[in-house]
Amino acid sequence: MGSHYVMESGIYMTSFVAAIFITGLVTVGMLLITLLIALTVMLQSCESKSAGVVDISNSSENYDYCKVFSLHAELNRLDINDFPEVCKIHAAHYIKEGQYARDLNLSVGMAENFFNVVKPLEDGLSLVILDADDFLTSNSHYIDPLLSRFNQFGCDDCLKEATKLNYMFSLKLYKKLQAGKWPLILFSRKPEKQRNATTEHLISAGYNGWSSLIMRSDDEMQMDSREYVSRLRTALHIKGFHITAMISSQMDALIGPSSGERVFKLPNHIYYNVQNYFTSTSLPQ
Repeated sequence: MGSHYVMESGIYMTSFVAAIFITGLVTVGMLLITLLIALTVMLQSCESKSAGVVDISNSSENYDYCKVFSLHAELNRLDINDFPEVCKIHAAHYIKEGQYARDLNLSVGMAENFFNVVKPLEDGLSLVILDADDFLTSNSHYIDPLLSRFNQFGCDDCLKEATKLNYMFSLKLYKKLQAGKWPLILFSRKPEKQRNATTEHLISAGYNGWSSLIMRSDDEMQMDSREYVSRLRTALHIKGFHITAMISSQMDALIGPSSGERVFKLPNHIYYNVQNYFTSTSLPQ
């Protein structure tokens, strides 16, 4: 039998060199894995930030849209059913996130700055007209039936908080006008037959010392509120009074003739809850 030889080529290394080589491979592998993890985390972070930017942008766009729509709704006296669902949600956020408080503070501040400069005429004929229905919203008789509309949007305390803020700033402005010796004319869209109850609620809330409280007669109850308020202003003007300012949160009180030297529109946090409420609900007798 013949014999044959096989020659194999290769690299010879000692066990020490082999150990170093394997350790190097493991180290490089670990570095690659670490780099992959870092890149994954960075990518997820960038995606989260991008998503946040989109959410903020959408929220801002919705807020701007709802703010314009709210003004449109006030001008056209739209019902709550006419509001887009997103705006009903933003109505709660408007209060919850503190924007209503900031708007109220700025609006009342503008009025206060005006009356720091302007003083009543010496003839006693200058006056300020205030919307008493803005003050009546501080009464629980009006607030309780409206709570469910805010509760459904996860803002159980929003309406109470907004009412508290409205009361605080409105009373502050009212007392400032009193201190300035301004004759104050209050008006309400409620019927004349509720005068005693309305007067009691106003006085108990701290709104006292006014010169007159004007309420609707039976003939005026079917009249459009814009016409009603316009008529009472015109009647005062004909009697020779000078309307220095008109203050209200509702648009129907601020448009039309004889609106006065200056009009102050206070923010209305519950416009579409209250707009038709005052003309359909009676005060407790």
